[in-house]
Amino acid sequence: MKILVIGDSCKDTYEYGTCERMCPEAPVPVFQPTKSKSNMGMAGNVAANVRSLGYDCDIITNKNTIEKIRYVDDRTHQMIIRVDKHDYVENKYEHDEEKLKGYDGIIISDYDKGFLNVGDLKLILETDTPTFLQTNKLLDDWCVKADFIKLNEYEYEKTKHLLDNLYYNNFPGIDSKLIVTLGGKGCRFQNKTYPVFKKVEVRDVSGAGDTFLAAFTIHYLKNNNPDTSIKFAQECSVEVIQKHGVEVVTQK
Repeated sequence: MKILVIGDSCKDTYEYGTCERMCPEAPVPVFQPTKSKSNMGMAGNVAANVRSLGYDCDIITNKNTIEKIRYVDDRTHQMIIRVDKHDYVENKYEHDEEKLKGYDGIIISDYDKGFLNVGDLKLILETDTPTFLQTNKLLDDWCVKADFIKLNEYEYEKTKHLLDNLYYNNFPGIDSKLIVTLGGKGCRFQNKTYPVFKKVEVRDVSGAGDTFLAAFTIHYLKNNNPDTSIKFAQECSVEVIQKHGVEVVTQK
């Protein structure tokens, strides 16, 4: 099985250190770095999870790198501050239908950082290959050809009024495509709630949505069963939130 991921990527950097004294110039702690760790994030993290699950994956993404730097207390693992550098990409997606051929599935991981516009998304969704969409853009009729659309609760509430318009006007089937993740409450699909199957110590939720999207896609393409695919994706997400930093799921 071979997957193509398309979307915005970033560099996720964790700067670990200690805060043992206050700054004399202002009432803020002084951060002393001890170690640093970096991984690819956003669409890059989706692709990394697909590969970690044991499948071939190509990625079409931005060349210049957005960077998210998280400063974390090394003893408590509490994030102190996050600094975002270059929060918008400069180069754009260039559509080439030939580059979309030869894949079992296409994952669109659109963080709305400028790499993909709505016109690009419509062209990608015209393909005959199964497509799995995650986007921070407001949804409208451009999204109806996606096989599945994964949103978190905030993204869903932000675009719910447009989804209602689609449902009551021309596209009543839009509800059957939506998977809404609910954080610690699980997720919702076709009016069914899937609770989290076990309680764990949550260390870092960064990238958990990417893991869910990658795992759901892989499992669905193998089994054609959204119910078991959601449960598998939840299992994978629960694994990564128990790790520090943006980490990928282990092969299952």
